[in-house]
Order: sequence, then structure tokens, then C-alpha cells
Amino acid sequence: MAYRNLAKKSFRGPTAPMKRFVEIETKKSKESKTINWSSSSTGKDHPLTNSKENEKLSQYENSVKGRFDNIVPLLKRVSSFQNDLDFIEKAQNLCRTELGYELPLHILEKAWVGNVDMRSLFAWCVFQSHQLTSNEFFNSDPLEGSLNSQDAKAFQAFLYDCGFHLLDITPCADGRLAHAISFALRIPFSSVRRRSHAGALFDIEKTVNRWVKTEHSRYREASPNPSTEPTRYLKSVVYHFSSVDPLHQGCAAHGSNDELAASEGLQRLLDFREAVENSFCCGASVDLLLIGLDTDTDAIRVHTPSKNNEVDLKSWVCANEIYKETQFLNTQEGLQKIQEKVKCVCPGETDPGMVMFLTRLISNNISQIDYVKNFHDGSYKDAGHAERFIGVGIGFKEIHLRNLTYFAHLETVEQGAPDLDVGVKIFKGLNNSRNLPIPIVIRFDYSGSVPHARDRALADCYRVNEAINSRYRDLIDDGSLHTFLTIRDRDKKAPAEVVGSSLNPILQEAH
Repeated sequence: MAYRNLAKKSFRGPTAPMKRFVEIETKKSKESKTINWSSSSTGKDHPLTNSKENEKLSQYENSVKGRFDNIVPLLKRVSSFQNDLDFIEKAQNLCRTELGYELPLHILEKAWVGNVDMRSLFAWCVFQSHQLTSNEFFNSDPLEGSLNSQDAKAFQAFLYDCGFHLLDITPCADGRLAHAISFALRIPFSSVRRRSHAGALFDIEKTVNRWVKTEHSRYREASPNPSTEPTRYLKSVVYHFSSVDPLHQGCAAHGSNDELAASEGLQRLLDFREAVENSFCCGASVDLLLIGLDTDTDAIRVHTPSKNNEVDLKSWVCANEIYKETQFLNTQEGLQKIQEKVKCVCPGETDPGMVMFLTRLISNNISQIDYVKNFHDGSYKDAGHAERFIGVGIGFKEIHLRNLTYFAHLETVEQGAPDLDVGVKIFKGLNNSRNLPIPIVIRFDYSGSVPHARDRALADCYRVNEAINSRYRDLIDDGSLHTFLTIRDRDKKAPAEVVGSSLNPILQEAH
């Protein structure tokens, strides 16, 4: 069934950008090749795969996730000698060597009067590991390559060639989609506006407000480009499904019903565009894009929209199928095949710029398919939830890894209670079932250029923390849930600032 919306002002990209795109992709493909054998049927990576980038991303994933996954084994070793006279010294030396930070002295010092509080030490280590990850992300740019500033500028130029001035993507809050931008789609993180919501059901009013802010900047400051240029605002939803266990490991917000996840995601997109059109007339240029992500293989399915924003829910381009059909072709032939497929599933007349954009996304995703084949045996072993902590609030620009964080994007606990309750329910199974606490990192980003914005971010942190303490009082009282409060100035390339913790006596005084 095709869904229609109001007509838009069309931007017909010339053939020159497409030719330039093919030339650039062909050059990148040649430069990226290394002798890197995989488990694919051809015995090596796909011709469109960026093998060097895959190696870098694998190193980053192993480094960060290894930091979290080493916590339990290390604490087991700490527990084994907690009755030794030199317990504190041995515990600190071990933690410094293997995790890169020290354990809280006020907890270790109580070991002599009873068993050391290992649950609190676990939460402390999760929070410290998160902080190290944040510090490294903003201080040393570990995702260099396709995600650095130089490539971000190139990607923005590519967006303009496609006829778009801003890309706004809403993935589901499920931790299995936290890497959707930087890994699955291979888009520079600074080139996209990302807001995660349960079921990918974004807040329409707030998204309209962000659209207004973007268009205002175009009119007043010619940023990201002048309003006289016939470009559009591209809003996308990324829903998800499971090819391994579709009835149980799909989107929890939609009862693992893939059709429902896709249809409600599309309806949210249509409602957003209608809200813009009704409020700012039919000339308000907004384009819509619906993408599905297989959380087992990271292969995407793309529902090609027509130039009039028609979308067929039952027709899509499957990246896994494209992979098989193009694995024996050269780069140019592969890209041409993708273009043909993108046009073939479109329910109406295609837009040249959209076709070029989707060709890029699918060719990027082929690299990710090989990534999962090479480094995860073709399908992730953690088919379900395996997140390490819950992220609550607004921010977390530094999180780009699958199953690292469950996001609960909210301004107030009352408003975001459904998302947060889902996260707590997940972690009751992941952590509380093993007698480990639920770690929640609260984050509020602010703009340092706005007077008193930092004070308001602090107040938001403390308010949400108090609401969490009230809502989950039983978990708080028995040590089954801990919080870690952070804020960050989004105008600076700086790590998050720690402003409170349920584990640190000094920081506790802040709230």
C-alpha cells in the first residue's frame, strides 16, 4: 500500500553529482583494499567494502566493550583476596593496571568489618568506564577515518549535491541500534542530527521545533546553507527487526511485530510532515525516509520514497540481497546495480538526489555486512539485549556502539517514563537477575553560549535523579540501582563533566 502526502518543491539533482559520487566511491574502494579474508562465499570482502575502515572500527569496538566486559572478571579476582592484609593496595594496583582507574577507597576500607560491597564496586566501574570512553572520544577522536571532521565536510557537500541541507535520524532507543549512524550507515556522527526514541516514535512537536530552528538559521545566517537554495530537510526513521528470531527479538515497543514497527514509523514521519505543511504552508520542503535494520546482521532495508513522498511498506531494497547480487561486480557496476534497485522499488517517480543518497547508504552498509561477517561470524551472538548501562536525558554524542547503552531520551521522568521503564525492565533481567545493580548515567547537554545554561543543565540532572530515586525507591534502597550525573557543553569538543553520583560521598553532596 502506498502512502501519499502533500506535494513538495522538487530538487532535481544534475547528473554531474552522481558521476562525481561514482568516481569518489571507486577511488575510495581502491584505496581501502587490504588483504583481508572473510567468511563470505567469494573468499574475500565485497568490492564495495572499506576493509581498512572495518579494521579501525573493530579495534574501537573491542577496546571500549572490552573495558566494560573486563569488570566482572576483575571484581571476581578482587573478591578472592578481600581478606588479605594488603587488600586495598592489591585491589587498587590490579584495577589501575587492567581498567585504568582506581576503586573507591571509602568502599574498600569497609572490607575488614565484613564482605566488601561488590555490587557498588560494579556500578562504580561501569561509571568510570563510561567516563573514560567519553574522555577518549572527545580528546583523541578514536573514530578517525570516515567519522572525522574532514569527511564530515565532504559528507555535508554530498548532502547538498543530493538536495538536502540537513539529515535528522531517529533510531529506536534499543541498544542494538546505538551504532546505526557510525557503523551500519557509516555516516560521520557530526553530520547528522540523532535522537533515539523507543520504537523510533519521535516527538512530533519537538521535531517541528528543531525544523523551525534549522530553517530560521538558513534565513538569518545562511547556515547550513542559504534559504534561497532549493534543498530540503530530510527526516528519517530507523526501525528494526530480527532475522534470527523475528517473533521474540524484534522491537519490544511494537511487540516484535515488524510490520507494525514499519507502519508506525512511517505514520510518525507523515504526521511530522503534515504538521510542518499545515503550519508553514505547502512550500515547506521536508522529505521522508524509512529504513529497517536487521539487528542480527546489520543489513538494512530501504523503502525508496518517490519525489512526492509516496512510500510502499511492502517494497524495499534489501542490502543483503544486493550484497549477493553485486559481489562479483566491480565498484562502478555494483553502484549502478544499487541505483537500479533503488529506482525499481520506488512507488512513483524517483528523485535523482534521493536515489544518489540511498545508493551511498546501501553501499556503505555493504561494508557493515562484511564487518559482521568478519568479526562476528555473520551474525551477532547477542541477538537480544546486552547493554552495559542505561543512558537517560539529552546527549550521549559519544555512544556509537551496538548494545553498549539503552537510551531513554527525556527531559522529565514523568514524560519519558515508558522509555525508562522499558530500560529498567531490561536491566532487571540483565543485571538484577545476577545480583548486579542497574547503572544509570544521567546526561544533559547544554549550550555554553547561552547565559546560565549550565545551571539549568545541572538542575535538570538533579531533578531527574530525584525522580528516578522516587520512582524506583525499592531498587535504590536495596542497592540494586545506582546513578551517575553528567553534563556537557555541546558547543565545545570536550568530555562530559561529572556532577553527581550515588556512590561518591563528595559528589553526593551536589544533590
